[in-house]
Amino acid sequence: MNFRLLIEPDVETGRWSAVFPELPGCATAGDTEAEAIANAREALALWFDPVTLTLDPQAKLLELSLP
Repeated sequence: MNFRLLIEPDVETGRWSAVFPELPGCATAGDTEAEAIANAREALALWFDPVTLTLDPQAKLLELSLP
């Protein structure tokens, strides 16, 4: 599965921002464009790490996948 990554220079900080528009909160930055892209790969992997959930006894946790 591929995700769109928006890379752009931040004129205020002099760094590069990297944002995945379809993944809320999945963003990073780097001192160079290449560093921002490398950091984005790590951020993407971390975004998909499972988290521990406390579920109600009647709740069901399902997994779905996209083709």
